Amino acid sequence: MTVTKDESGREGADDEDNVDNADGEDDMSGGDKGAPDDGYVPSQRRLERERYKRTRARRATAIAALSTLVTGAVLYLVVVGAPGWPRTKETFFDGQYAREAFPKVLEGLWLNVRLLLICGVAVLVLGMLIAVARTLRGPVFFPLRVLAAAYTDFFRGLPLIINLMIVVLGVPALRLQGVTVDPVLLGGTALTLTYSAYVAEVFRAGIESVHPSQRAAARSLGLNNRQALRFVVLPQAVRRQVPPLLNDLVSLQKDTGLVSIGGAIDAVRAADIIVGRSLNYTPYIVAGLVFVALTIPMTRFTDWVTARMDRQRAQGGTT
Repeated sequence: MTVTKDESGREGADDEDNVDNADGEDDMSGGDKGAPDDGYVPSQRRLERERYKRTRARRATAIAALSTLVTGAVLYLVVVGAPGWPRTKETFFDGQYAREAFPKVLEGLWLNVRLLLICGVAVLVLGMLIAVARTLRGPVFFPLRVLAAAYTDFFRGLPLIINLMIVVLGVPALRLQGVTVDPVLLGGTALTLTYSAYVAEVFRAGIESVHPSQRAAARSLGLNNRQALRFVVLPQAVRRQVPPLLNDLVSLQKDTGLVSIGGAIDAVRAADIIVGRSLNYTPYIVAGLVFVALTIPMTRFTDWVTARMDRQRAQGGTT
């Protein structure tokens, strides 16, 4: 009887413990279900402000779309309603000549792309060397600084079209032994001379924007002037000047069409040949649209890089 009583008592105690645990779990689950949410609940004023912002954004989008449609319609009516529009349409927007010119313009555009790639690299290298020469310190480098300053002043002041005429037309007239007379190479040389002067000033502005304490810190770590310039100053200068450099490359891409004055068969020259034969200017429009189609992605990429660097600068990151 005693053993049975103990077992029954133990079993009763176990049952009570199980009931208590179940009640506790029910209380906890019930408490969790009934507890208020700790998440952020915006106030009514904030909800109204957000609703107002959305409404204003939709209204601004609608107004912009309507304004664009009205402006486009007005321009269309003004142009189409002009007395000379039929003749202008026939001369500049003839579909037959556009279809004829398009493949030849694309074939010539490959020369413009090659000039952009080759001259772009040459411009960056030469511009960097000129910028470094202008920022060298010490009296021993005075002649280099003077020559670099004279170079940038001369080619920045000389119109590109005149520079092209001098190089492309003047160099072959000298009949120098071993000097090429290829209009493509001479035109690329003229482009490099002009744009390297502009890029040199961009690089120089970047170098001078680096605080002198950066160079002093590099010297304190045991680097000489050349090492401080190479490993400390130039990386920061180039990174800061990426957007202006990209803008110069976009401008260079457009100006590659000027090499046609020397006879190089690029996109502009290909259009010019068709115009000379047909006396219709539609091929020029085709060439212009092709250049625009090539330039717009580069421009948008430049804007994206600029916006990204601005966000990094605003967040306190490195640029």
